[in-house]
Amino acid sequence: MFLGTHTPRLDDKGRMFLPAKFREKLAGGVVITRGQEHCLYVYPMAEFERVAATMQTSPTTNRAVRDYQRVFLSGASDEVPDKQGRVTIPANLRAYAGLSHECTVIGAGSRVEIWDTESWNTYLEETEPAYADQSEEVVPGLI
Repeated sequence: MFLGTHTPRLDDKGRMFLPAKFREKLAGGVVITRGQEHCLYVYPMAEFERVAATMQTSPTTNRAVRDYQRVFLSGASDEVPDKQGRVTIPANLRAYAGLSHECTVIGAGSRVEIWDTESWNTYLEETEPAYADQSEEVVPGLI
């Protein structure tokens, strides 16, 4: 499980050091793809394969399913971290997420998310009040 918030920097070649506590789980290879809210999702290869297989069971007769699959899968890039724990983020994905030098990497359970730091701070500022005031069950069985 991936947890926590980290602030690595993106270098001029589009590489980023993965947080040390995530490296072992991601060493065998990752898939980076478009996430929602203009962040990037980073999955260990096996988890991405599970997600993609689940996605393939959805009815492609539904336009929303086709649209989601196209956007999610067409942006996917498989990468292998180098010996120093760096991963290269393709230019099209850096542009999608608006990544600059300052990035925020968060653990989101079964995946890692990469955000432009300014975008993350704005998202958190806008979302935290609703989180703090939540009085109904959002995740079934949690509250």
